[in-house]
Amino acid sequence: MMVNDVAGGRLVIYRRALSRRDFRVLWLGSSFSLVGDGMTFVALTWLVLSQPDGVQQLGLLTVCYTLPVFVGGLLTGPIMDRFDKRHVLAADSAVRGVAMALIPIVSLVGEVPVALPFIVAAVYGLFKMVPLAGFPAAIPDLVPEEDRDAANALESLSFSLSGMIGPALGGFLISRFGSEIVLAFDAVSYALFAVAALAVRRPLTPDLPESPSDAARPRSTILRLLRDRVLVVTTLVFMAFNIAVGMLLVTGPWLAKTQLQGGSQALGLLLAALSAGELAGAAVAGARAPQARPIRAIAMVQLIAAGGFLALLTAPLTITVAAGFLIIGMFSAPMTVWAQSLRMARIPAPLRGRGFAILRTLMQVAPPIGAVVVTPLLAAGLLGQAALLMTLIAGVPAVVLLSRAE
Repeated sequence: MMVNDVAGGRLVIYRRALSRRDFRVLWLGSSFSLVGDGMTFVALTWLVLSQPDGVQQLGLLTVCYTLPVFVGGLLTGPIMDRFDKRHVLAADSAVRGVAMALIPIVSLVGEVPVALPFIVAAVYGLFKMVPLAGFPAAIPDLVPEEDRDAANALESLSFSLSGMIGPALGGFLISRFGSEIVLAFDAVSYALFAVAALAVRRPLTPDLPESPSDAARPRSTILRLLRDRVLVVTTLVFMAFNIAVGMLLVTGPWLAKTQLQGGSQALGLLLAALSAGELAGAAVAGARAPQARPIRAIAMVQLIAAGGFLALLTAPLTITVAAGFLIIGMFSAPMTVWAQSLRMARIPAPLRGRGFAILRTLMQVAPPIGAVVVTPLLAAGLLGQAALLMTLIAGVPAVVLLSRAE
């Protein structure tokens, strides 16, 4: 009976957040677009792996997919704090939808140029920070304060659920119809997200700055964030974890191609397991605040997630490697939910666009570092060394943070 009561209480929290019409519309549009993105990563990866020296080019693809996030993030914050977020999100969807459509269109008239997947990945990365910063910056305008934890968890849930469906569906479609069909689907999903953003009735206009100088000096935002020790420490810890995740994003396809049975379907299984774990972890974290202090709780779940990287040592056993991906996702998701609620409480309203853009950019720019580090290890067949390095990079900062939180 108590279990049913707890589960019912969690559902009430989520239903209350989704009863807000504008939040629901934007969340559904974002979630559908994310399904397409999950399929696209597998499609672009498989296109590159099909090229000569595909394994060596895999690290370059990950860099193209993630490194432009840094440039885009620097531009996204000021734009979000100046223009209606609905229009910015719609424009972003239009640009990235056209980019994804290029490969299937070109494939209809001839062979896809070798460089085109890398160009498409770079365009995706350049604009990636728009929804990553725009959606959380819009949440306080769409839901009341008491529903923010649930709304933050729903954002994480959409990432997890779409990430679970997208890679698995992408791997299935690639094996039967080719990567071009998957990219065409993603282009359609972007069009639907643009429609959803424009369907939001409430204007998502920026908050007025605290003073005219704040609007004119983006550097003041950075300085203000740097003065907040909690924001700085949690961001650095997240960056370390994302370096390990960047290494994992290269290692997963390499394992599917060279050691695991099933090819693209094995890759889809690994990424789906990662997202399934994130789905479960986010669902629990959004409905229940951590019993320990937030920083301590974040450190504890990150330490457990770091242990999941050791499952890579069990290759070529697909089931145990997938279990490791599941553990990493399950215990990394609460980190995101709790830290995002923490940031919303500490970043002033007039700086939300720039604040979330800066912090998320710093965290998103970390995976390319991991991709660059792990690629030569995998090319040399040093999977064991790569797995141990991922575990240390993800786990040591958590241990340090946990000791400081005592």
